[in-house]
Amino acid sequence: MSNLEIGLWSFPVLLILIFIRIPIGLAMMAVGAGGTYIVFGSTMMTMGQMKHLVYGTFSNYSLSIVPLFLLMGQFATLSGMSKGLFKAAESWLGHLKGGVAMSAIGACAGFGAICGSSLATAATMGQVALPELRRYGYSGPLATGTLAAGGTLGILIPPSVILVIYAILTEQNIAKLFVAAFIPGILAAIGYMLVIAIYVRVVPGSGDALEPQPYSERFKALIAVWPVILIFLAVVGGIYSGIFTPTEAAAVGAAGTGLVALISGGLNWQKVVNSILTTANSTGMIFLIVLGAGMFNSFLALTQLPQTSAQWVLEQGFSPWFVLFCVLLLYLIFGCVMDSLSMVLLTVPIFFPIMTSLDFGMGTEEFALWFGIIVLIVVEVGLITPPVGMNLFVINTMARDIPISQTFRGTAPFVLADIVRVAILAMFPSITLALVWLIY
Repeated sequence: MSNLEIGLWSFPVLLILIFIRIPIGLAMMAVGAGGTYIVFGSTMMTMGQMKHLVYGTFSNYSLSIVPLFLLMGQFATLSGMSKGLFKAAESWLGHLKGGVAMSAIGACAGFGAICGSSLATAATMGQVALPELRRYGYSGPLATGTLAAGGTLGILIPPSVILVIYAILTEQNIAKLFVAAFIPGILAAIGYMLVIAIYVRVVPGSGDALEPQPYSERFKALIAVWPVILIFLAVVGGIYSGIFTPTEAAAVGAAGTGLVALISGGLNWQKVVNSILTTANSTGMIFLIVLGAGMFNSFLALTQLPQTSAQWVLEQGFSPWFVLFCVLLLYLIFGCVMDSLSMVLLTVPIFFPIMTSLDFGMGTEEFALWFGIIVLIVVEVGLITPPVGMNLFVINTMARDIPISQTFRGTAPFVLADIVRVAILAMFPSITLALVWLIY
């Protein structure tokens, strides 16, 4: 068997290990180590990888952003800002038909601006918004579908842990990726609100409007969320203005949200310890997946699979847009069985060389930014598609009286909106790159 064939066979073996519930980090590590042994017929290369790869991977300064953003999300959850965001959005949008659900989307977008995790956004906003949606008579599918979809904004609106990982894998500027994600993130929130507006008209009785609030109350509610605005400006504005590096901005954001949580009374010594332990557990899980992906991708590089695949695609003469369509379709399929981080770590080192070898009429850096945002959006879809849509299960555990099948049905319109948004951003790259051109 040739090295290339060994590389190809590694994928079904990896999927089998995942399906039998072996943690994906360990599965990738095992396949990478086993594949390297088969290629060289000796354990020396694997042992050398273990020695150098661990240090080479985790000595990357940019990876320190991950635990800082996770800690920022933990403090943001304890600070009570989620409730203030929802009330502020409800005061401005609640009088519209389906307005409470739209308010949940707006609050998710606001919370995503200070939390780089989709699951944390879905869980936190679910606790705040789900009781309100049920109290105002919103149907089960719309309520749970809205919150599951809204949670995906946590990884699209900067800061985003997934974007940081993508930037490290493709050696791109983290700050520029955050800038590129801003307009698509706003479009996502607007698109979800349009879906809700259409849904409540197509399905009568699924959601009604509230009495409009006076403008004095609206501005009062808006002023109450000043900590979110201040932290967002400090983190994202500090990065864009060059005051902070992304890592420094993450530290400032974590300290700021911790201070707000302390002042609001949501933080005590025990909760600080729990937040740090939870952050450490999540970081350990992420770093294990990063290490496993590093070993697996090193093995693939030895087999020359990514380079051979890129060369094969070029020789076939496929249209770049056809190849992009196929790659995005594969992401949609992978999203049904894999979590977002694993999918990015596993596929980007393979797909990125293939895509960069094609001519999309833009520079290498511009293409990397544009492709990263499109990949991130498609990865989002995996969070709300069965059978392994993590956001669906997070929300459904809070609404046990609603069958999971109804939650699946409720997210279907939002998945369609995501696909339409991907098509628009693919056809018009300038939408994604406009702010990058303006700022840089």
